[in-house]
Amino acid sequence: MLSIIVPCYNEEESVPLFLAEVEKIRQEISHKIEYIFVNDGSRDNTLAVLRQAHKQYPESVRYLSFSRNFGKEAALYAGLQAATGDLVTVMDADLQDPPELLPEMIRLIETEDYDCIGTRRSDRSGEPKIRSFFAKTFYKLINKIADTEMVDGARDFRLMTRQMVDAILELTEYNRFSKGIFSWVGFKTKYLAYENRERVAGETSWSFWSLFKYSIDGIVNFSEAPLNIASFVGALSCVGSIIAMIFIIIRALVFGDPTTGWPSMVCIMLFVGGLQLLCLGIIGKYIGKIFLETKKRPVYIVKETECDIPDKIKEKK
Repeated sequence: MLSIIVPCYNEEESVPLFLAEVEKIRQEISHKIEYIFVNDGSRDNTLAVLRQAHKQYPESVRYLSFSRNFGKEAALYAGLQAATGDLVTVMDADLQDPPELLPEMIRLIETEDYDCIGTRRSDRSGEPKIRSFFAKTFYKLINKIADTEMVDGARDFRLMTRQMVDAILELTEYNRFSKGIFSWVGFKTKYLAYENRERVAGETSWSFWSLFKYSIDGIVNFSEAPLNIASFVGALSCVGSIIAMIFIIIRALVFGDPTTGWPSMVCIMLFVGGLQLLCLGIIGKYIGKIFLETKKRPVYIVKETECDIPDKIKEKK
């Protein structure tokens, strides 16, 4: 069986189009298909559309609806937990992930020695230049400071074996960054490139600021480099302050007028204070992540589903 996980946030227009496109290639796929739509606290009529889709395809369409918006990472995690197929794929409802790649992905994973067939955009056409610049910068930065390699342009759209999915589900952390988790678990992966596509309907919920915060979470979750930088900057500022203090004392002894150096002293104090706040902010980010992990809160809460909540979701969420 092939499980298709589709996170949804305000996708009432996209869901019917998505189902229609996948159903077009269904004959090319030898596996039985189950759709797992995860309604991530949508504010439009997405839930009503999913209910209707389940009535239309009662044997293949399943859905989970959260009690509120928990974020795409929680939706992915819930979908992976609910999936029962031997092969599992993650796709966006907006059709930016081309369904026609699925037959080739299945062929590669079944005929060659791969555990995962991922996809990546070969270009970023249609995307604002400033967003493309920061995205490329993020991938360059994180691949230099993190032990886990992340492919530039890689999408969440990928086909995985049950073994790989079970390995991902072993990572029960609250602060999730799926692109890093997919890479961290390992397994042999091949990437298929395709040209960037625009959404078929609706508007993206990812603003520049939300993407920026998401990238910061990725760096914090998979690298200790910010902590090392904070330690280095702290040590460097300490040494610089000592040198400046010695210079000011010597100048006061030589010239006998200690008040002439007060502007430089104030500048040094402000500079050192700023560095301290920067370092405290970095450390605080890590402490905040630890705080959320120790609370042991569920990653998500299911309010409604087409059937009883599976036992494995109750146990693992």
